[in-house]
Amino acid sequence: MFCGVEPGVETPGYFQLAPFRRVRSRGSQVVWLSHRIHPMFSERTNWRLTQNRFTQAVEKVRGRGVRVLDLTASNPTRVGLEYDSSAILDGLRSERALDYDPQAKGLLSAREAVARYYRERCSRGERDVASNVSTDRAANPQGSFQVDPERIVLTTSTSEGYSYVFRLLCNAGDELLVPKPSYPLFEFLADLQDVKLVPYPLIYDHGWQMDFHSMEKAVTARTRGVVVVHPNNPTGSYVHAGELGALNQFCRAHGLAVIVDEVFLDYALDDEISAADAVELRSTGQPMAAVLTCSLAASSFIGNEDVLTFTLSGLSKISALPQMKVAWVVTSGPPEEVQAAIARLEVIADTYLSMNAPVQWAVPAMLEQRESVQRQLLERVRRNLAELDRQLAAQKACQRLGVEGGWYAVLRVPVTRSDEELAIELVKEKAVLVHPGHFYDFESDGYLVLSLIAPEADFEQGIERLLDFVSH
Repeated sequence: MFCGVEPGVETPGYFQLAPFRRVRSRGSQVVWLSHRIHPMFSERTNWRLTQNRFTQAVEKVRGRGVRVLDLTASNPTRVGLEYDSSAILDGLRSERALDYDPQAKGLLSAREAVARYYRERCSRGERDVASNVSTDRAANPQGSFQVDPERIVLTTSTSEGYSYVFRLLCNAGDELLVPKPSYPLFEFLADLQDVKLVPYPLIYDHGWQMDFHSMEKAVTARTRGVVVVHPNNPTGSYVHAGELGALNQFCRAHGLAVIVDEVFLDYALDDEISAADAVELRSTGQPMAAVLTCSLAASSFIGNEDVLTFTLSGLSKISALPQMKVAWVVTSGPPEEVQAAIARLEVIADTYLSMNAPVQWAVPAMLEQRESVQRQLLERVRRNLAELDRQLAAQKACQRLGVEGGWYAVLRVPVTRSDEELAIELVKEKAVLVHPGHFYDFESDGYLVLSLIAPEADFEQGIERLLDFVSH
């Protein structure tokens, strides 16, 4: 079984991420910042495909037979979880998969299972972030909730979902605002769709916050939408109540859509609702019983009706089954805009018909497995986070930034060298693998990113080695 830095664009920092840029100088002469693009291939694929120094160092250490403690683990199928293999595999054996029934949005039974997932979240008190998803609040005072399966489009991954939405919203050269720090996969997705990414900062001040002042400065006539990761990877920060109102107001003012990545939504670590969120929720007229039983952090954007909103998620994290390749896009917002968006998304999806039948028939069974696997993962994350805090309390060199959800923690370390140099030295000297902050576009050095789903014994020993190395 292979564990470690797994190659591919979903591995932060595996390749040199920056593509070659071209600069116009005198006349029409084009000057490349590196060697000429291969005449056979498009400019959009002109990435630097050589491994970076960090990946080279990791492979060199492993090549000597050294066991590396991997604190970057992101593949849930390889961290010792227990799956109900019989239930999952039985779901894939449906004879109905022998019939070809091409439905652009995906099989209705699979989309109904996704809708049921959101309904069950709501029934547990995990409301939508807009607090207005009920089909009829007056008739349903308890907040009963329905997601229309016709607003759901199945995809093989959230990456494919992003590509659909990017194509829907953007012409070549149009712009999307994306959070910084965040996941580096956006760069590849944007390149392939001929979209320009414009970062907006998340600011850390006793917790992560969206910087709306910077967003106002970043928006242009070519901006088409705002990408939000809820909770963010790797900061673990959710969009809070006050931010939601400001985000919707910003998007309405500039005619923008909201694109929300909720793959880690179910992994909220803080069950207490903040005082600020409680005040904000009171202003919506919600009964305090609802406020006290529901943390806004665990709420979905699927009911955000103020602006056109595309919510992305999938089984990769919900059921810890990334190999099954099932994800979706849920569209919400003003009815006329939703209708127009769904009609166009259906054509895009119908062009590819990428979903296969066996997996679609198995979606209900795979979603049913989420309770067990999420319980295991949340226990793992909380124990590793507690262990990290225990060891941090015994020293003063490093600090952990606040985290509200997800599978990662950000460690602030002394800036004695670049984050990449520190990560390389850690793997060489201590056989501990962590990600440097610059892989996720942290603005400065002094940050390391740790996975909280690593096996507990490896995590404990790895943190001990890391802190010892940094302290000396």
